[in-house]
Amino acid sequence: MTRRAIIDAPGLGKALGPYSRAVWAGNTLFLSGQLGTEPATNKLVEGGAGPETDQILKGIAAVLKEAGLTLDNVVKSNVYLTDMTDFAAMNAVYETHFTAPYPSRTTIGITALPGGAHVEIEVVAVKDV
Repeated sequence: MTRRAIIDAPGLGKALGPYSRAVWAGNTLFLSGQLGTEPATNKLVEGGAGPETDQILKGIAAVLKEAGLTLDNVVKSNVYLTDMTDFAAMNAVYETHFTAPYPSRTTIGITALPGGAHVEIEVVAVKDV
């Protein structure tokens, strides 16, 4: 099995820990969870779950582009919300970034995220879907 880490994508801020943004395993790309941080400042965008979701998916799209993929290659996503009442706001923005058939998705309510974030999203993408 071939494994290749993608360390950075153009314009994204620094990772918050010792991990790769994305790792290839064969033709499957596993992306680490991302927060809605502004790349220039590494601070959360303002406005809560909706704007954070938008920023996250823009960052995910940038990592996918670096790997030669797009959001159309995403087959699975996991969404983590610190408040399930933010589900509608997250979902409304999420839907604008993907097209049918949508990736499978799990949405989980959790206690906290780094930096007071409201949302974290991780995805799995497959080349030649």
